[in-house]
Amino acid sequence: MNTIEAQNISIGYGDKVIVDQLSITIPHGQITTLIGPNGSGKSTLIRAIAHLLPPTTGVILLDHQNIQQIKSKTFAKKIAVLPQTNQTANDLTVEELVSFGRLPYRRPLSGLTTTDHQKIEWALTQASLQDLRQRPLSTLSGGQRQRAWIAMAVAQDTDTIILDEPTTYLDLTHQLEVMQLVKKLNEQAHRTIIMALHDLNHAARISDQLIALKDGHVLAHGPVSTVMTAANLKTIFNIDATLVDYHGTPLILTYNGCQEVAPA
Repeated sequence: MNTIEAQNISIGYGDKVIVDQLSITIPHGQITTLIGPNGSGKSTLIRAIAHLLPPTTGVILLDHQNIQQIKSKTFAKKIAVLPQTNQTANDLTVEELVSFGRLPYRRPLSGLTTTDHQKIEWALTQASLQDLRQRPLSTLSGGQRQRAWIAMAVAQDTDTIILDEPTTYLDLTHQLEVMQLVKKLNEQAHRTIIMALHDLNHAARISDQLIALKDGHVLAHGPVSTVMTAANLKTIFNIDATLVDYHGTPLILTYNGCQEVAPA
């Protein structure tokens, strides 16, 4: 069981601060999704939690330990990370790509163990890729490729999986395919999921918790019903949104940009 907590962290690149004095706790066993406009700090915060970008101030704790003091290989056995941009690796087969998820457990110059093969098979099954295992990535659809990358993260056999914009560049069908896989990993494989998403309706339908960011600050954090409100969306995205209740989940039906009032 991983507990993740950020305490008063600031994150940036050089002299530019992207996230400023932010504190959050990620609930265990749930799907937590970061939402916010471009430049709000979603991907920067994801990178910091993923041990890829150290905070300039404050601390991020994993099981009450500063993640900067955790060795990369040890961290990789606790949290799997799928960044927004993945290398193409088109010459690899699906099974070869998924096997890379076992690297944190491999000894130098050693082959795959029985346990490694079992975890790879389990990951392929979770992502419904058994029949595609020998297919080169170059022959797959966008949704199939993304499922293969997620299966690689699943093969790491971690308690937590971090996904940065996992539906980017996918059409509606493949977006849904990926979201269904994420939900399955949470509900059936009991993985804690941390994501950044642009699509607010996907975020609302799949998530337990939303963290809304703007200009590097948390403007709302909590269950979907308390974050996904017209007032919050106006503050965060500068839109006038009409929401509907879909089986208890607020979804955006339509929206318009807010009109600025001219000075008198």
